[in-house]
Amino acid sequence: MKEWLKLVNPATNRKIAVVGMGSVGASVAYALMIAGLPTELVLVDSNPAKAEGEAMDLSHAAAFIKPITIYNGSYSDCRNADIIIFTAGANQKPGEARLNLVQKNFATLKNCLSQMIPDGAKTILLMVSNPVDVLTYAAVKITGLPPERVIGSGTVLDSSRFRHEISRHCQVDARNVHAYVVGEHGDSEVLLWSLANIAGTGIEEFCALKSISSINREEVDYRVRNAAYAIISRKGATHYAISLAVRRICESILRDEHSILTVSGLVNGTYGINNCCLSLPTVVKAKGRANALALPLADEEERALRQSAEMLQGVVSKLGL
Repeated sequence: MKEWLKLVNPATNRKIAVVGMGSVGASVAYALMIAGLPTELVLVDSNPAKAEGEAMDLSHAAAFIKPITIYNGSYSDCRNADIIIFTAGANQKPGEARLNLVQKNFATLKNCLSQMIPDGAKTILLMVSNPVDVLTYAAVKITGLPPERVIGSGTVLDSSRFRHEISRHCQVDARNVHAYVVGEHGDSEVLLWSLANIAGTGIEEFCALKSISSINREEVDYRVRNAAYAIISRKGATHYAISLAVRRICESILRDEHSILTVSGLVNGTYGINNCCLSLPTVVKAKGRANALALPLADEEERALRQSAEMLQGVVSKLGL
């Protein structure tokens, strides 16, 4: 039994496919469902029974959510999706760097892409599997999709972690904190303290206005950069927050919001970086990822960003793309 619920008008259909029903993929499907973003949700996994079980479980929420078609499918069911979300592959083990997953997850990606995306497809491919920047670059090269239609989840989650840390110290709602993490989604990521602000006020100035102690930048940097390691060591995986980051990206695409998000994508020329996928503040809209914004950075931030790019380019060079 493949399909579990079908109550959607085809004329207004918005289809999302989630490939990989591990903890991240299942959480992404749940987040998308309760947000009411897709009207059709297809779940794909190398273990069809796992995908079917997830589809059954989600479908039983029918009385509590907006009408939606939810079913388990195959790679061919992804071909007419508005967005394909790729979460398949091995997860980080405790203490393991994301870049250690390159060969295993690159092999998985190569095996799947040709079956999911036919020539001339209009879909947007949203990469979530790690190392996300390297696999986003690989997907651009393998699929032949326009680069703006291949997006990595990048540092959208890292930027949220950064805002969370600032909000805790400054005792304000994280939604009123504006702060970005750029570069690799990983150990070489760069926290942009020079642009961080609350209500248009720099973080140090805000602390002075509220008569609270200055924020410890080194401590915040460590917690943001090592957040995944800390969570994985305790519960084995990170999946709730990344699923909401993915939901936020999909929301901006499906609603054509032109929101600025630190997604990963192909960079050519910005900050002197070429032929590399990494995260920068970028307008995300219905057609995908627009050109990254070349915001004014502190000299040390720009140097660190270039170093992050060089490291990623070195990893990509070994894949023979």
